[in-house]
Amino acid sequence: MIARLWHGRTRAALADEYYTFLQQTGIPDYESTAGNHGVWVLRSIEDETAHFLLITLWESVESIKRFAGDNYRKARYYPEDKDYLLEFEENASHYEVLRAPGP
Repeated sequence: MIARLWHGRTRAALADEYYTFLQQTGIPDYESTAGNHGVWVLRSIEDETAHFLLITLWESVESIKRFAGDNYRKARYYPEDKDYLLEFEENASHYEVLRAPGP
């Protein structure tokens, strides 16, 4: 199993609106991709900035490619992200999952 981590920053005033946007776009896209085994959305608000960390679990690199394309390390964005994000990190991070909770 592979964990894909993506980090984004928005203004704190837009944090709830951006989460709603994620629920309408990225989260359903992750969940509907064959080989996805879950989506976690974490948020931390520090002063005027909201940090979002999305952790998704995948059965293989091939399943990540179904979501992100052949260059699976590259972060995937939506056109509306320009209305929210303060920057566009080029890549997502990937980690081999050695241990996870559950059976």
